Amino acid sequence: MSRQRYEFRVRGRLSERAQHAVGDFSEMRIVPAPPETMLYGTVTDQAHLHGILAFLDNLGLQIVSVHQMPSEPGDPDESSL
Repeated sequence: MSRQRYEFRVRGRLSERAQHAVGDFSEMRIVPAPPETMLYGTVTDQAHLHGILAFLDNLGLQIVSVHQMPSEPGDPDESSL
């Protein structure tokens, strides 16, 4: 797996503690979208994806969905698809 962008949807709002923990763990953009929160980030490989999922679970967040996002024009990894 090359670097891919992902959207992670979790139920509810992230507490400030959870927001800081997510930010410390991985560079992710956090977007509140009541009644859920969307997290956007780049995943480097399968192990990284599983690590993010385990991390979100350990924070007590209920994962609603996970989606791989299409590459944007000009993404460095676009040519490797």
